[in-house]
Amino acid sequence: MSSTTKQSSLRREFVEIGTTFRDGDWKTRVSYLILGFGPILRGQLVKGIAYLACEVLFFVYLFRFGLQYLSKFNTLGTVETQKIHRKTVYGDNSFFILLFGILTIVIIAAFIFLWRLNIRENMIEQEKRKEGKALPTNKKAFSSLLDENFDKTLLALPCLGIFVFTVLPILFMICVAFTNYDKNHQSPTHLFTWVGLQNFQSLFSFGTTGFGSTFLKVLGWTLVWAFFATFLDYFLGLAVAMLINKKGIRFKKLWRTILVITIAVPQFVSLLYVSKMFASDGIINGTLLRWGWIKTAIPFWTNPTLAKITIILINIWIGIPYMMLIATGLLMNIPADLYESARIDGANPGQMFWYITLPYMLFVTGPFLLTQFTGNLNNFNVIYLLSGGGPQSVSMAGNAGSTDLLVTWLYKMTVNDTNYKMAAVIGIMVFAVTAIVSLVVYNMLPSVKDEEGFQ
Repeated sequence: MSSTTKQSSLRREFVEIGTTFRDGDWKTRVSYLILGFGPILRGQLVKGIAYLACEVLFFVYLFRFGLQYLSKFNTLGTVETQKIHRKTVYGDNSFFILLFGILTIVIIAAFIFLWRLNIRENMIEQEKRKEGKALPTNKKAFSSLLDENFDKTLLALPCLGIFVFTVLPILFMICVAFTNYDKNHQSPTHLFTWVGLQNFQSLFSFGTTGFGSTFLKVLGWTLVWAFFATFLDYFLGLAVAMLINKKGIRFKKLWRTILVITIAVPQFVSLLYVSKMFASDGIINGTLLRWGWIKTAIPFWTNPTLAKITIILINIWIGIPYMMLIATGLLMNIPADLYESARIDGANPGQMFWYITLPYMLFVTGPFLLTQFTGNLNNFNVIYLLSGGGPQSVSMAGNAGSTDLLVTWLYKMTVNDTNYKMAAVIGIMVFAVTAIVSLVVYNMLPSVKDEEGFQ
């Protein structure tokens, strides 16, 4: 929606509010101050009492709880908690001020929206009365919550849960990115405050104290990892599925079962075990040293380049079984007539794969590929359980390691360094990178560009 359209829509809302007050009866005008007043006097008790109850609860929350935090939202507190003569004198708490301040702002916005619905409801009821139409009875209004409005009743609790456990934490994280909340500013003894865009400037600064160089290195490895982790697993899984499904291959069920077993074992167990296998004193190095094939242990986890290659190769072992199962079902749905016709026309196996199998698979599994790619951008388990993000590098800021993804770097910033301000900034960057990549790749998918191409 363009800015002109938004301004026009907002202007219409204000005009409608003014017109409703000018042309409305006294019941409608009183409803501007007392929500639900008009519906109650018109006999719409269920609706009117619901509006009135929301207004009462809003003002009770605002004056008994919300305003004390909202009034300090611009500073996030000025009085620190202190001990005076062995007695703790409690002051402000920046964490609670920020959290409940955001909650109060959202509740105020929700109340304004409810107030606007109340005005519109009064206008609709008044017009129906002018036209001589009967208003719904209270019984019908209540029963509608279990009938035509059952979708709203059913979704009320999930929407509340999404707001409390998803939307509110995201808003809190975004706000933290504009503060100096870190280990030196821990509430309530050490308050934190707003610092504007200072943290973002630090992230993109390439000086000795900046995070710019480290951010670019971690971002580059994140994209490289996501690319190889997605497409290597995809094409190798497809190749394994085609090989097992090929005519003449014996013990097909056995091969599939062996591959599926790797899925059954929890990643937490298997990845930690594999990590120990490739350690300097692990079974791989120990065996090679015993056989005399190497003189010193191979630095699988201490050499940055070798660690990255090792992680990608181990991830192939994890990802192929999933793709093999998906590809097996899809390959069986490709019409055999297509291959037979291509064979009659003189096509070789490579041409049949390129012009029949691959286009069909990409068309059907395009959304799955996008999901895998975005999932690998935030693949915490594989990286952290295998290498822990290491090896560490003194040239990288924020305790980042050579194999850290943005998400594992964010974790270290939060848990190890308690640098919440920079962790919040990186969290925003993770969202930005994931959103941009997802939108670009989504618009390139064959199933989106040519939706009826395989109909």
